[in-house]
Amino acid sequence: MTRLTRFVRTTAFKLSLLYIAVFTVMSGVLVVYVSESTDNLMSEQVVQAVDAELKGLSDVYVRGGIRDLVETVDDRTQHPDASLYLLVDFAGNALVGNIARLPTVVLEEADGGLRRVRYTLLGQGTEDVERQAMVRTFELRGGFRLLVGRDLGDQLRFSNLLANALRLWLVVVVVMAAITWFFVSRRVMKRIDDISASSRMIMDGDLSERLSLAGTNDEFDRLAVNLNDMLDRIELLMQSMKDVTDNIAHDLKTPLTRLQTRVETALRDAKGEAGYRGALESTLHETDHLLRIFNALLRIARVESMAPGSVMEPADLNRLVAEIAELYEPLVEDEGGRLEIDVPENLEAVCNRDLISQVLVNLIENALKYGRPEKGPLVLRLKGREEGGRVWLSVSDNGPGIPEKDHDRVMDRFVRLEESRSEPGTGLGLSLVKAVARLHGGDLRFKNEHPGLCARIDLTPVSHESFRSGDGEERFGRTEQPRGG
Repeated sequence: MTRLTRFVRTTAFKLSLLYIAVFTVMSGVLVVYVSESTDNLMSEQVVQAVDAELKGLSDVYVRGGIRDLVETVDDRTQHPDASLYLLVDFAGNALVGNIARLPTVVLEEADGGLRRVRYTLLGQGTEDVERQAMVRTFELRGGFRLLVGRDLGDQLRFSNLLANALRLWLVVVVVMAAITWFFVSRRVMKRIDDISASSRMIMDGDLSERLSLAGTNDEFDRLAVNLNDMLDRIELLMQSMKDVTDNIAHDLKTPLTRLQTRVETALRDAKGEAGYRGALESTLHETDHLLRIFNALLRIARVESMAPGSVMEPADLNRLVAEIAELYEPLVEDEGGRLEIDVPENLEAVCNRDLISQVLVNLIENALKYGRPEKGPLVLRLKGREEGGRVWLSVSDNGPGIPEKDHDRVMDRFVRLEESRSEPGTGLGLSLVKAVARLHGGDLRFKNEHPGLCARIDLTPVSHESFRSGDGEERFGRTEQPRGG
């Protein structure tokens, strides 16, 4: 009873009920319209046939009198069809015709009007079968009366056949509508129940559960695909949050422990102002390191929480790269290396200028720390191109590179390869670059160039025609959804 009540309250049930009512009413109107139209058409045909018979007989009567009329009527009654004839004298005695019995009032009111009557046919054992006909009666000179009519048997049979067919059609429509409603409602309810069951499993904590697809690419499949993409994103964010929490607990435990040890040592062993000052300076250094880690985490979180396209504007990448290169070129030269730029003029992209600048800074600093070659000077290259409907920027060096098996791992938070443990850092720089790339609808990808490593991100290009025509604001507010989650 509960399932029935829930089923009756569903939108699918109400819509199906409405469709059944609409189809039933439309079918009923169609039945009435066809029946009335058919009956009127056949009645017109009967009237035309009777009028044609009367015109022919009246011509015979005018030309040859009552004798020719009797002969003509007698001849026509010998050919059985739907036509009816009856000629009587002034006393009501039948002279000729094919009607056995007829209400006397029909002959008495010989006004030429069309009327529907019941009669019995003469001969062939049909005197006891009552029929219906449309007749006209006229009074002739000498007191004679002539009745001409048309049997309605064929018309009535056809009307009954049509009415039965239409009634059957109406029943079939209602039954088929009910069957369709039943199966459609069950299908819709099953899909909704599947979605509800999956939702309950997800709410219970199983974030790996996904909505099932029927493979029909209908609206439920499209909804399920979108919801599954959303769930993938939520699961990724939840996993990232868990990883961040684990990494914070793991990576911050050492500096916090070290900070606590130094404070305890200072309280126990430090003597005089110089001892306490040295302890405070060491403590301050550790707190600065912790603050840098937390600031980097907050910056990554802010980038990941931005809506794609909400902070985008057209930017001249040639000019942006030139500004970054001007800032870092002296530093590279101090390291005994050189900085090369290969970005074509008028290369524009829809991006967040500040975040892309931060990306280039992080990649250049990583190359300065870990991209020094074993022999020869350091060479850094900043390159940009537009290919395949996307704009990409890259920073490459001529150092030892990164093993391919670690290309994905180095983008995770707090990950530092063994070769870089001796260098200062937090292990969050590439995580920020990855977050910025995803915000721009692209990816961060690495490629070993033997020698060296190339780090590349994708951006959305600017359409120069749109930019000049003034619709840039509409275009620049849209970016592709982040790939890969």
